[in-house]
Amino acid sequence: MVLSRSQIETAAPDQAALNAAAGLIRPAKWSGLGRSADDVLVWGECQGSGANPYRVMADVTDVGSKCTCPSRKFPCKHGLALMWMVVDGAAMPVAEPPAWVAEWVGRRRKGAPPSSRGDAARSLDDAARPEPDAAPDPASEARKAAAAARRAADTQASLLAATEELDRWTADQLRTGLVGFLGEAGERCRRIAARLVDGKAGALAARLDELPSRLLALPAPERPDALLVEFGKLVLLCRAFRAAPEDAELRREVAVTESREDLLTAPDAPRCASTWEAVGEQVATRRDGLVSVSTWLMNLRPEGPRFALLLDYFPASAGRRSAAFAAGDQFEATLAFFPARAPLRALIVERGASLSPKQPWPEPDDVDPLAAWLARLEASPWAQLAPVLLPEGRIATERSGAAWWRRGDTALPLVEAPPPVALGSRLRVACGLWSGGRLTLLAAQSDWGRLGLA
Repeated sequence: MVLSRSQIETAAPDQAALNAAAGLIRPAKWSGLGRSADDVLVWGECQGSGANPYRVMADVTDVGSKCTCPSRKFPCKHGLALMWMVVDGAAMPVAEPPAWVAEWVGRRRKGAPPSSRGDAARSLDDAARPEPDAAPDPASEARKAAAAARRAADTQASLLAATEELDRWTADQLRTGLVGFLGEAGERCRRIAARLVDGKAGALAARLDELPSRLLALPAPERPDALLVEFGKLVLLCRAFRAAPEDAELRREVAVTESREDLLTAPDAPRCASTWEAVGEQVATRRDGLVSVSTWLMNLRPEGPRFALLLDYFPASAGRRSAAFAAGDQFEATLAFFPARAPLRALIVERGASLSPKQPWPEPDDVDPLAAWLARLEASPWAQLAPVLLPEGRIATERSGAAWWRRGDTALPLVEAPPPVALGSRLRVACGLWSGGRLTLLAAQSDWGRLGLA
């Protein structure tokens, strides 16, 4: 490939971008690396802070690149790292460019290689050189530690006050009646969510902000019961947090989620290297202007957690992102789970190649299809959803259009009717999300093969 270090240095927007790229030039941070037969195109997927890895591609003839990350720098650190690995001779097997690379090539206009930007010099050698350790200043370090301790104490006090305020608010709603609340749920939830944000309880605020839409998605007769259950879960969560405010799982439910870096360095974060299948993806636009992408993975081996949730957010103004996983993809990966009583949410540490041929699904629990839900509810009674693996059953519908998953005397109502191909079909095993009142089917293995139902 005709590409030099000086071309990368010239193309870099600044030295900071090269410094950031230096931390990404290890092949272990990448998956799906490849190059075209004519040595013009290179591509790969780099795991960032979200659930879905960034898709990165470059044309080495004019040092052009494209990345799905939200960085405003061009080239971004991922594009620079990809080209840097090319110069360093990283192994990139020859392959047919994926569709997302071919699409980019088809719509881009090639230009001349970038000329010098005329600002401060940029150097790959400087980026790769470790920063010298500055001599610590005891007085400065003490001031920083004291300031950090004050901020932590202030945050703790704000969170405790926020949970107490939510308890009082919940009691007020119960005292004035659920019917009145349902009539003006949107306005009431917005007001308390704003106060929770002021109290730094961002996660609780988001949960309250989304409560009206979750209630409206249910049939009207079911809304009072669902609201009562949600109020009970909020009370349990607030009381548990006040009893153990340093608990990582409770703090995640009330305030903020740990960063990727914090999770990967946490000694109590469980990891699981296994074979996973992407069983479904849920995309929703939240009231705060963010789009949440929930990718559900199922562990195909008996060791480790049965399911994993990859959760990612991006601004709705950024437009729709291409999915990192196709439904039914099976691949080797190492996942790091956020510490919890029943670990579920995770991040991908390292992703391997896709599997072919596909591996079979694990055997479900024939005795109690909802055993996994009950175990999760016992461990974390404030949980809203739990993935379940259902044994052989069928989908039945009523004249009203309501659909049910049925097995013998057990019947679980579905959030929505599945595609016609699933109606009446024998589902040998199915995967779904149970909320305690409704089932959302994600995928199933049937006599017709795999059915994607999400």
